[in-house]
Amino acid sequence: MQLKSVFPTVVCAVMLCFTSCAQKTDSKTKSNPKKEPVMSENAKLDTITLAGGCFWCVEAIYQRLNGVVSVTSGYSGGKIKNPAYREVCMGTTGHAEAVQIVFDENIVSLAEIFQVFFKVHDPTTLNRQGNDEGTQYRSAIFYSNEEQRKTAVDVKSGLDKSGAFNSPIVTEITPYTNFYKAEDYHQDYYNLNKNSNSYCQFVIVPKIEKFEEYFKDKLKK
Repeated sequence: MQLKSVFPTVVCAVMLCFTSCAQKTDSKTKSNPKKEPVMSENAKLDTITLAGGCFWCVEAIYQRLNGVVSVTSGYSGGKIKNPAYREVCMGTTGHAEAVQIVFDENIVSLAEIFQVFFKVHDPTTLNRQGNDEGTQYRSAIFYSNEEQRKTAVDVKSGLDKSGAFNSPIVTEITPYTNFYKAEDYHQDYYNLNKNSNSYCQFVIVPKIEKFEEYFKDKLKK
């Protein structure tokens, strides 16, 4: 009986070790330098920078959203220039793991970008998403102009008023100051490592499935 009671605890502990974005990355992890995006000649492009926990998750979601031209993983909102992943993981640089999204407003609106954002992560937990904890995993929208700020505030306020969440949204809406592209092995991470990385299988896959369920009509073909 004692063995049966202890076994689930041990399994949970092991799973926690392998489902954190900050787990040690194998030096053999695949990398895939970003290719130049292909877009329509009539595209109306805009760029928004978002942080919603581990950037591997957020990148994988927006890569599947119709109208998104490119998604780049990186670090935003910090105090030092050109931070390395190991520095950001310590939570001392002030940066958040973030993605910079280039999208075509003729296909997907900024409000829709934000609606997806609030749906696929928990915006009510301060500095934490699942087992990823620290200011580097905070929920944040880094706006570049007044239109982006106003749209972000309107979407956030609307969700709070609607009672969509049991707790208040703590997502910070703050002016964009910087964005530093993450190391190459962080780019396109899920697509390159989904069959070999436990974090991809246990954390990212459920988020993608949730996204595909709620936004069926907005998926890339």
